[in-house]
Amino acid sequence: MQKILVVDFGSQYTQLIARRLRELKIYSEVCPWDEITDIENVEGFILSGGPESSNIEGNPNINSKIFDSGKPILGVCYGMQVLAFQEGGQIVNEGKKEFGHAQIKMESKSSIFDDTDNNFSVWMSHGDKVESLPEGYEVIASSDNSPIAAFQNQVKSYYGLQFHPEVTHTQHGTQIIKNFLKSCNVEPNWDSADILHQIDIDVKESVGNDRVLLALSGGVDSTVLAAVLYKIIGKNLTCVMVDHGLLRKDEAKNVIANLYEKIGLKVYLVNSQELFLGRLEGVTDPETKRKIIGNTFIEVFEEESKKLDGIAWLAQGTIYPDVIESAGNSKSKAKVIKSHHNVGGLPERMNLKLLEPFRMLFKDEVRKIGKELGLPHEIVERHPFPGPGLGIRVIGEVNKERLERLREADHIFLSELKNYDLYYSASQAYAFYMPIKSVGVVGDNRIYADVIGLRSVNTTDFMTAKATNLPHDFIEHVSTRIVNEIDGISRVVYDITSKPPATIEWE
Repeated sequence: MQKILVVDFGSQYTQLIARRLRELKIYSEVCPWDEITDIENVEGFILSGGPESSNIEGNPNINSKIFDSGKPILGVCYGMQVLAFQEGGQIVNEGKKEFGHAQIKMESKSSIFDDTDNNFSVWMSHGDKVESLPEGYEVIASSDNSPIAAFQNQVKSYYGLQFHPEVTHTQHGTQIIKNFLKSCNVEPNWDSADILHQIDIDVKESVGNDRVLLALSGGVDSTVLAAVLYKIIGKNLTCVMVDHGLLRKDEAKNVIANLYEKIGLKVYLVNSQELFLGRLEGVTDPETKRKIIGNTFIEVFEEESKKLDGIAWLAQGTIYPDVIESAGNSKSKAKVIKSHHNVGGLPERMNLKLLEPFRMLFKDEVRKIGKELGLPHEIVERHPFPGPGLGIRVIGEVNKERLERLREADHIFLSELKNYDLYYSASQAYAFYMPIKSVGVVGDNRIYADVIGLRSVNTTDFMTAKATNLPHDFIEHVSTRIVNEIDGISRVVYDITSKPPATIEWE
């Protein structure tokens, strides 16, 4: 199959490049810069950004096989800099960083900018920049801070962009990627049916007649995975849901009933609340909490597997953003943003083999698969809920009292979003608990109590996001309900920070 290879130099945006390609129905794979071996059927290369400086010895570089292939290359940010450097250009490290929106203007005509404007807004995220170009290259765009904001070598079909076309903040970003694909001469070859077909092949080859235990959280990813695996291996699939005491209000009961009614799947519920909360007692560091929850998850599922004959595999709904944010992609120099319970929290030794069919998929692709299988809208479009649950939505130490307050606040927020027909206009919404004291007045009494935060974001990829512009009257209504109905809460705040610089979750 024809494909575009995305070379990963450690950027947190790498998977967005692959996602844009798949949106354009082009099959793509991501490969760490230091693990490139087989480039058969690769029709073009996109070099990702990265956190390093390209002109320092020992830092990531472009494999000679890429140059020898004679195929088109598009370098993005670090990818642009390392392309220029290895071709004979000069890179400078001025210490002057550029993050956020910038305006670029065209300097020379280039096919990479076909069907775009002469000036448009792009998203920059860099500290180094190209100072001089190699022989045979020309400047095709500039910005106030970057005189060489884009370049090309028309003979070789090599292009470099200092900005990130893969993020939604860049105008014409998808068009630029589409223009590059024209130089690669690739035809559309990737959709939901293709993905399902490939998963079917991979699962049958690896699992065979073995039995699989699925760690079911009730979220979109694990629920769609349950439907996919049930379709492939049938009765060899056993679904287990752990009630770790960190679920939302009535979560376990609703998930189990919904899955049985909508899909016909029976789910075994394991009550491990005391075990999880006991291990989290006194723990405040978010990374430590995630790892405790992850390790305990695996222990519980291993223990449950012993009660079932022939279980050989543990299936998880891990998706690619989980892997990227945990820097779980091979040896590349990605920076850890946060450990996900199903990536960074896995113990080194497991008694079960790990099955993660969605590991290289994005959230929107998982949703499309769910729709392809005929799953109902309320399951497929459900807001994401993190594996560690409310454990990372209680900032600081987790205890029963804080969990109960947060559960009620979260229930009020989500219920009102649905009542006001706002739930599906947001990509993810939730309440979080802030263990800081704030003065309030209830009746004629002064109180000194904790704070609830509300967060709602809109995103297409869950790697960049903007705060949902919820009506002020709505926020005020939700705030009033929370303070009036939940003891021990004096104030409600609404988080309007975008991602980046923030993450969607607080921890």
